[in-house]
Amino acid sequence: MAPVKPLVPFSVLEQIDIRVGTIVLVEEVPQSKKLARLRVDFGDHTRTILAGIRQERADIAELVGRQALFVVNLEPRRMAGEVSEGMLFDLGYADGILPALAVPERPVPNGTRAG
Repeated sequence: MAPVKPLVPFSVLEQIDIRVGTIVLVEEVPQSKKLARLRVDFGDHTRTILAGIRQERADIAELVGRQALFVVNLEPRRMAGEVSEGMLFDLGYADGILPALAVPERPVPNGTRAG
């Protein structure tokens, strides 16, 4: 396992808005070999979130209908000519293991906050 990152004040953690969303659409981003475009339902709105998951999974379409955790208050970021409005929590890739979604233990309403 990788070493633990440096300590941060609790106030930094309180600034991060993590919410549950349901992935309603997954598409390849044509200008990238690794990015997928996720359309995510957060209950009161939907967002487009780009995630580098195409080479990690045999069939990215299997993610449609799945709930997962997302950071929703990141500044929009342009990648491969498109804008991402958040970040998917995907476990394992940084540690060299087969990636897995960070998911709630049971279905909860879209938009539910973590923490």
